[in-house]
Amino acid sequence: MSVELFSLKGRTALVTGSSRGLGLAMARGLAEAGAAVVLNGVDAGRLGAAAEALRAEGHAVREAGFDVADETAVAAAFASLDAAGVEIDVLVNNAGIQVRRPLVEMASEDWRRILETNLTSAFLVGREAAKRMIPRGRGKIVNIGSVIGELVRPTTGPYAAAKGGLKQLTRVMTAEWAQHGIQVNAVGPGYMLTDMNEALLADATFDAWVTGHTPARRWGRADELVGTAVYLASAASDYVSGQMIYVDGGMTSVL
Repeated sequence: MSVELFSLKGRTALVTGSSRGLGLAMARGLAEAGAAVVLNGVDAGRLGAAAEALRAEGHAVREAGFDVADETAVAAAFASLDAAGVEIDVLVNNAGIQVRRPLVEMASEDWRRILETNLTSAFLVGREAAKRMIPRGRGKIVNIGSVIGELVRPTTGPYAAAKGGLKQLTRVMTAEWAQHGIQVNAVGPGYMLTDMNEALLADATFDAWVTGHTPARRWGRADELVGTAVYLASAASDYVSGQMIYVDGGMTSVL
């Protein structure tokens, strides 16, 4: 088997929420596989710093600062890419936020904000990408879900609802777009060492719960998502569609 199956040379990948954390790790991995990458975020300073870091490593990088939950901003961003002659071959819907609170204490504003950022954004950005991929007859979309879309804990209500919905959205996208040569799949990270989880990692009780419920007996690292992301973005997965691949140290395999 040729490693060229996993090459992304000549491809351009847009990774949402990629100014730090899992998104930046996956963007770097896609770039190392040969892709030109489009970084996305809403914090201009952080986005610029991430782009400069990747450029310093020799990668082709473009910045696209827009709110993935803002329909008008998403459409404008793709129009800008069109005008610049940039075709998105690979889309990674990674942007996400979390608010941990019991449902009876959850403000409806926070509920809507999490659903819009973690689920609706994948529809909005995915729709714009697919409009352009369909005429070309090819494309890759990778939605970043979570083990929380499968296994829930208290205080994860809107996040769990969004990630569970993302799993089904992946299947609907497949049902509608696979015939056009577009493969849509999802990746479900387990508990990862990211900025979003710093408070949880510092909680000895929670840390013990994670390591105790993960067969690998540890948290995952951001770079451990890269192989799966590259596989799903490459020709190696051309007949894989509608699947959720958990990268979770075995958590979803045990009770």
